[in-house]
Amino acid sequence: MATEATTVKKAAVARKQRTRFQETWRRLRKNRWALAGLTMIVLLGLVAIFADFIAPYGYNEQNYFRILEGPSRDNFLGTDNLGRDVFSRIVHGSRLSLSIGFITTSIGLTVGGFLGAVAAFYGGRVDNLIMRFMDIILAIPGFIFAIALVSALGPSLTNLMIAVGINTIPYFARIIRSSVMSTKENEFIEAARVIGSSDLWIIFKHLIPNSLAPILVQATLRIGDTIIIASGLSFLGLGAQPPLPEWGALLSAGRGYLRVAWWMATFPGVAIMVTVLAFNLLGDGLRDALDPRLKN
Repeated sequence: MATEATTVKKAAVARKQRTRFQETWRRLRKNRWALAGLTMIVLLGLVAIFADFIAPYGYNEQNYFRILEGPSRDNFLGTDNLGRDVFSRIVHGSRLSLSIGFITTSIGLTVGGFLGAVAAFYGGRVDNLIMRFMDIILAIPGFIFAIALVSALGPSLTNLMIAVGINTIPYFARIIRSSVMSTKENEFIEAARVIGSSDLWIIFKHLIPNSLAPILVQATLRIGDTIIIASGLSFLGLGAQPPLPEWGALLSAGRGYLRVAWWMATFPGVAIMVTVLAFNLLGDGLRDALDPRLKN
């Protein structure tokens, strides 16, 4: 009987989760801008995955007979100062820029989510200690903080991701702390305590999963922000190093040729703009779809 009751309960929970997902998807589909953002993100993801098949040339393949040629049939977006195909470098660069966005956001989500949940769960001195440290990080402008950290660690793609990831931690800590504080007083949390569940089990099994809605929205929006910060660092020479085709590095390489080869800087800038716009559109749409005040 107990096994049958457990099975029925799990089936009911699964139906409820499917219904919640279906309702969110239904709301999201009504938002044309959000769907446009989602479509662009899917296309960018496919470009990054199949870059080797889409790009007609290697990202560092040089042709000294075609230096600084404008857009043509052979070179869709022109060539750079070393005769490399700009389109191929942008396509290959999508892997780097999207990877930076997802990895840095994952760092902030994992560390910030845990710290925010711990601060809200224990409260008191633990809460004050963690959140005051987050306030210190937030008091420093994010771009300046990332520059200082990368300068201390040394210019590289790995150090760039570490610096930008640390910069995103306070945003997730605040979001999750606020959500957990409103969740931890619910009856199912008290029931978990009564049956002897450990604090970590309660945090990871109950509190954080019930805070997924604001986390998902924040993560989507932060990916676009991290791509901008990472591109800015690479533009200053503190991120991806040549010949890696990261979009910010492509912008930096093209700025000296704006008068004679405008395509070198223009098209990487467009790629950054479209990607950030896509994530912002999807993030805004998710926020509207997951807003509990709109469910009625």
